[in-house]
Amino acid sequence: MPLAALTGCAIVPPTPKPMYAATLPPEQTTAPQATGSIYADQTSLELFSDPRAHRVGDILTISLVESTQASKKATTATSKKNGSNIASPTLLGHGLKVGGKTADSSLSSDNAFAGDGSSSQSNALTGQITVTVAQRLSNGALIVRGEKWLTINQGEELVRISGIVRAQDIGNDNIVPSSRVADARIEYVGKGTLADSNTRGWLSRFFDSKWMPF
Repeated sequence: MPLAALTGCAIVPPTPKPMYAATLPPEQTTAPQATGSIYADQTSLELFSDPRAHRVGDILTISLVESTQASKKATTATSKKNGSNIASPTLLGHGLKVGGKTADSSLSSDNAFAGDGSSSQSNALTGQITVTVAQRLSNGALIVRGEKWLTINQGEELVRISGIVRAQDIGNDNIVPSSRVADARIEYVGKGTLADSNTRGWLSRFFDSKWMPF
């Protein structure tokens, strides 16, 4: 039992995911044929072509400019009040009495409920991450993906991103903002001393869960 408790408190560190691994350009399967020309297309440096990423394996830098803010407030108030009076029945013109008292009866109920709740959340993520082109679609859009590990003396930080980029959104410096990445999937996680100190234990989470009856 103590071992199970310790296991529940353990934090699962982020693990590498193959889907975010760098994509290398396709290797040349056959040797280029000697044509006697000085220029060879397979080994061209493309001095006059667009330096922006456009092929599988090309490198592209994504500028993270994510910022979200949300707020919600709810107020509920209900009130219900019921009342009824029942007169004593009459028998032969005389009211029914029990123990010398009339048999009148009355019922009443009063219920009230008031609730108030509010929630606000804001997130911001800035920086840069360099990724590779994994696939070029038929419309010229690029599927990009990549990850960056930062090892610090108190732990590790990991940033992952994948999505679809339009060629016209890539700047002349080969940088595209994350707000221009379609179907973007961004992960920012960490492990180590700092991450552990900001993570609640399983017992604390249980007391705040819906399964707690009190």
